[in-house]
Amino acid sequence: MAKQKDLSGAQTPEEFAREELRRHREAAGLTQDGLGERIFTSGAYVGQMECGTRRLRPEIAELIDKVFGTGDYFVRLAKAFKSKYEEYFAEAAELERLATAIYEYASTLVPGLLQTAEYARAVMRGGNPTALAEYVDGLVQFRLERARILDDPSSPEMWVVLHEAVLRTAVGGAAVMAAQLRHISGCVRAHRITVQVVPFSAGAQGALGSLVTIMQFADAPDVVYTEGPSVGQLVDYPALVQRHWKLYDLARAAALSPEVSLTLIESVAEEYARCAQT
Repeated sequence: MAKQKDLSGAQTPEEFAREELRRHREAAGLTQDGLGERIFTSGAYVGQMECGTRRLRPEIAELIDKVFGTGDYFVRLAKAFKSKYEEYFAEAAELERLATAIYEYASTLVPGLLQTAEYARAVMRGGNPTALAEYVDGLVQFRLERARILDDPSSPEMWVVLHEAVLRTAVGGAAVMAAQLRHISGCVRAHRITVQVVPFSAGAQGALGSLVTIMQFADAPDVVYTEGPSVGQLVDYPALVQRHWKLYDLARAAALSPEVSLTLIESVAEEYARCAQT
């Protein structure tokens, strides 16, 4: 095994696993599309595994072993593809980096991609009240690293629908909330994201649940990610994806316009700022 790794030039277990996938595929005379057909996925997905933007997941590795007749070789190699995120969120985090557009709905908390460090720390501490500071700091750092996809001025396109409860839930206190809402308004004013707020007065209209993320891609169908406490689910069945799109559109219809939403966000930020000063 070590000899193969040296010959391939791989420097890490992850690189070795990716090169082994490519080597076995080419030895079998299969294109990425050809392997994708046999493991019930796309050629683009195979390419993403080979270049490291998608993990070699155990269930996919099992199918690959069947195609190549390699026993449990790729299942064992899949263990090299460790994610720094919780297992239920790991693939969603990978897909964020590949998405050309992200549409989010949040009912109580600011979506992770838009959280400031102090807001994220308050969220993490709330869910881990007895954890060591180093552990919480690590979680915060992972969240901030995710947000770096927004450093690109144009991609992915991002449209966010927030329930008014997100603005009014004082996570971390008044000063943290003032900074958090100003961060959101700054992203809007920089023309990086579009935000709409569903007001309390909308009632049941526009209620989608806790967190819904719809991701679009250049070469793959839309995917939906939904999340609750310590659990998340990716949905790619076309009929269910379309259902989420309809619900998302209803939420946007019930929301204030982007212009009025921005005014509300900045107004609530100023309320928090005044409270922080008293």
